[in-house]
Amino acid sequence: MASARPSQRLSRRRALQLGTAAGVLAPLGLAGAQITSSSQAKAQTGTTTAALPLHIQQARYTIADAPTEGLISTRPDGPPPVLRLKQGQPFAARVTNTLPDYTAMHWHGIRLDNAMDGVPYLTQFPIGPGESFDYHFTPMDAGTYWYHPHCMTMDQMAMGLTGVLVVEEAEDPGFDADIALNLRDFRLRPNGDWLKLWTARGAARSGTFGTVITANWDSDPVYEAPTGGLVRLRLAATDTARIYKPYVTGTNGQVIAADGHPLREAIDWPTDHAPALLSPGQRLDIALQMPRVEGAYIDVMTAFPGGPRRLARIRATGENLGRDLAELPALPANDVPEPDLANARVEDLVFGWTPEGGAPQNGYCGSLGYTFWSINRKPWPGDAADPETPGAGPLAVFNRGESVILRLRNESPNAHPIHLHGLVFRPLRSNKRSLPSNWTDTALLLKDEVIEVALVADNPGDWAFHCHVIEHQKTGLAGYIRVLA
Repeated sequence: MASARPSQRLSRRRALQLGTAAGVLAPLGLAGAQITSSSQAKAQTGTTTAALPLHIQQARYTIADAPTEGLISTRPDGPPPVLRLKQGQPFAARVTNTLPDYTAMHWHGIRLDNAMDGVPYLTQFPIGPGESFDYHFTPMDAGTYWYHPHCMTMDQMAMGLTGVLVVEEAEDPGFDADIALNLRDFRLRPNGDWLKLWTARGAARSGTFGTVITANWDSDPVYEAPTGGLVRLRLAATDTARIYKPYVTGTNGQVIAADGHPLREAIDWPTDHAPALLSPGQRLDIALQMPRVEGAYIDVMTAFPGGPRRLARIRATGENLGRDLAELPALPANDVPEPDLANARVEDLVFGWTPEGGAPQNGYCGSLGYTFWSINRKPWPGDAADPETPGAGPLAVFNRGESVILRLRNESPNAHPIHLHGLVFRPLRSNKRSLPSNWTDTALLLKDEVIEVALVADNPGDWAFHCHVIEHQKTGLAGYIRVLA
């Protein structure tokens, strides 16, 4: 490993003090953890007794009209697979870095120990070329989550390193098929060659959009599910910038969960006239009634500026099962503590541009070379910045168990999906629209919007808090919240 600059050595020392420096931990047993291709409609059963090997590596796959070289995945010939875990059962993964750049793995939306959160310089030192890091946690919440790097984040995510993570309920909810769609685009020419992954213009506005929209790295793929059966469709927006507006045609259905958690308040069935909003980092679970005629299709669509686009199709196959949505029981709620709103502490957080310039100090984890954005009018100085640097301290410090209301204010004309690690919150009110008060880890702030969200600071540690438009995150719109032990 190359020697670190002074600020990096200081950050490494801080990581060591947290007990999260890079290294190999003893493998833990996995009870019921599974790895399943997203093209499979139903998870297979089985167990494993060792840490799941995840090798971050270059990949080759045909996304456009010809194969693309230099993709990044955990396998050489396709997208990172769906990881299927069981609620309340231990999971471990040994992440090995075979790239020439540094990396780390974050488990988006999962409430876990701070040391396993995968944020370089905040919870661990980045994983160097040829190194491994063992992540281990027991998922307390069932639902749909995802995993992605938190080092060299822009390049590695834009080149494919995003995967869906499913935590299955302790008891089977009764679906006949379970289909996960990893929604993301790629910046490719028709011949499969790469375009520039990001632009300064995009970073200073809404992000740089891709040219090929995919579900599981494919354009308009077709999946199969039993005729007349019940399907759990999991949509995960893992894009670096694009906000999807999904809806489904050809069937009846019901939204049953959002951002990993069963609904506290109903979400209207999305239609072409009123689609859902799914910003980078967010997920949506939908229960679908398959057509009762074999060969019929369900279309998963997204509204788009140039007209609707089809993301994927689901084809009815086999004999008619004759099932009905009314058969499904409500998903059991995850055990999330309810904040005491009458005695909650209120913290204001302002998101917008910054007048300050200069490149962030991101050490081994890459910088875009610009500073455009800020929280509370102070840009994040970078992952590897000296902790004494202005803006490098926590945005707020909470006592463990404290009830909190965060007032999130967007002072820019651009939308920001604001993601909080390690904790979950629920919206209380917005100055622009009616929001269902469902548990989430990511809130989409629209232009000039103010959203108040409530949470209980029950998980100690330093938790990253940032915009999930990655160009915004890497150019200043990031920070962290500290929960005292």
